[in-house]
Amino acid sequence: MSPHLHGQQPLNFAQIINLLRLSATTQNPSLGRSLHAHILKTGLHNSSRMPNTTLIGMYDRCALLPEARQVFDEMSHRDAVSLASMLTAYTHSGHADHALTLFASVSAAGGIELDDFMYATLARACGSVAALRQGKQVHANFVTSDWSHDDVAKSALVDMYARCGCVDDARGVFDSMSSWSYVARTAMINGYSRNGRFSDAICLFRRFSDRNVVSWTALISGFVQNGDGCGAFSLFNEMRSYGVAIDPFVLSCVVGGSANMAALELGRQFHSLVVKCGFETSMVVCNSLIDMYAKCSNVVAASKVFDMLPQRDVVSWTTMIVGLAQHGRPEDAFGLFRAMVDAGMKPNQVTFVGLLYACSHAGLVEEGRRIFSSMSKDHGIKPVLQHYTCMLDLLGRAGLLDEAEEVVRSMPMEPDEASWASLLSACLNHGATKMGIKIADHLLNLDPEDPSTYILLSNAYAASGMWDQMSRVRRLMAARDVKKQPGYSWVELGKGSHVFYAGDVSHPMKEEILALLSRWHVEMKKRGYVPDTSFVLHDLEQQEKEQQLFLHSERLAIAYGFLKAAPGTAIRIVKNLRICGDCHTVIKLICSIICREIIVRDATRFHHFKSGKCSCGDFW
Repeated sequence: MSPHLHGQQPLNFAQIINLLRLSATTQNPSLGRSLHAHILKTGLHNSSRMPNTTLIGMYDRCALLPEARQVFDEMSHRDAVSLASMLTAYTHSGHADHALTLFASVSAAGGIELDDFMYATLARACGSVAALRQGKQVHANFVTSDWSHDDVAKSALVDMYARCGCVDDARGVFDSMSSWSYVARTAMINGYSRNGRFSDAICLFRRFSDRNVVSWTALISGFVQNGDGCGAFSLFNEMRSYGVAIDPFVLSCVVGGSANMAALELGRQFHSLVVKCGFETSMVVCNSLIDMYAKCSNVVAASKVFDMLPQRDVVSWTTMIVGLAQHGRPEDAFGLFRAMVDAGMKPNQVTFVGLLYACSHAGLVEEGRRIFSSMSKDHGIKPVLQHYTCMLDLLGRAGLLDEAEEVVRSMPMEPDEASWASLLSACLNHGATKMGIKIADHLLNLDPEDPSTYILLSNAYAASGMWDQMSRVRRLMAARDVKKQPGYSWVELGKGSHVFYAGDVSHPMKEEILALLSRWHVEMKKRGYVPDTSFVLHDLEQQEKEQQLFLHSERLAIAYGFLKAAPGTAIRIVKNLRICGDCHTVIKLICSIICREIIVRDATRFHHFKSGKCSCGDFW
């Protein structure tokens, strides 16, 4: 479309604004850039009537943030409206940290009067990155301003506090409102449920009679995010019983719940409902379906959903790339990334986390180095802590421990507990006792919070025979009420699943399960199997260690699955912890004995066992 009418006549302000809005609505950057060039060529950018905020909004909708920022930076006069437009653009695109940095620099120069819209915008930005300190500063300024009774800004503050986990503060702001909009109710309900305060969420939810699909979705999504998939599904069924119309967002929530629980059969049922409701081309639903199938060990079905999408966003591409990486298909992940770039889709930080993960779990050190370098050089994405941790994991798994230690000590940000724990884990896996103890001592001095870190420390000292240090860690765990997460596995059979804990033989079919495991054990011995008791990090007799391995939860689950699943079908297991090396060897043998595929999703990746081999290539 030409930026001139009748070939020669320049556009007036009203026409420019309408066309800029059209460009934004249709996400047509070519038209938007043409209009911007026309504005510059005709000198309209110097006019006080110039719609700079509309230009910023257009570039925002077209995902061209650098251009939006350039417009803002070149403005001769910036007011609260233009600043709010730029802050909104950053927040919408997932760069709320940039929004807060920009506001700090502009407000330091003075001359910007905050209004109700600005307070709401700032609160949303703070909530997006859980910036509680800045959020409280915004709130403090708000309550002393002329806008302190504005309910729209208060709704944003409610959401900010809820996202930061301060639900009581959120409720305080909520109770001060003169009226409660759907937005405020949604934020408060979701804040309660997302932070595990389900009874408060349901109590507030049932307080209002005019509930719609948005408020139902807020409640259901909070249950899903807090790991209560069963509660979410119950609420979804209740919502349907009231005749509330289903929309793509609530379907996306329940599909996500089945993904978190690795409930493949339930996920398939939701997929059927998606088709029945006519949402099979909805991007938000299909992105959830891709994630669900990938997490439920059916990456082929995930690929089919991805291939049928008429349009794909960065989430679609990234979810599929991550799924391929987790299933041990790095070359497919790299190929899809190249197709993504060729299609003109700009990758994000999560995309590169998936690519580096693929390299890490396949031992592709050089490819990982190349991808890490290309982030900033080719794609303008500055690596954050998670990317450095991925590189640390990549080097550690490959046994390049000195280089891994150099990464953790030289990264431009302070390494967190997870970074040091990753390095310690690598030391344990490669038998680097001296370095491992040095890292363990340093990590212990950091006063770690994650329970798994204490377990890792205990294992490090146990592996070195330092029983006194191990006992010290155990005493610290007891003093701080840190509890070791028990190892458990579950197997899905039809509409139900069965959970098995390590060492627990209380199942009603225990006799059949143990008898089957014993028969497999005899056959494995004939094939040369020798239990690797180095994975039992306790000061026990050899026979006791072998018995502990024999009763690991995944073995119990596989035996039960073999006894109950339909003949010839794959046995699908989910384990809450990383599979140990001895169990990995055992499952390879079992799958060859029973001639069945066994798929195990552990805490870090998927293992597809078939014909005596694993998809991870024994590198995980």
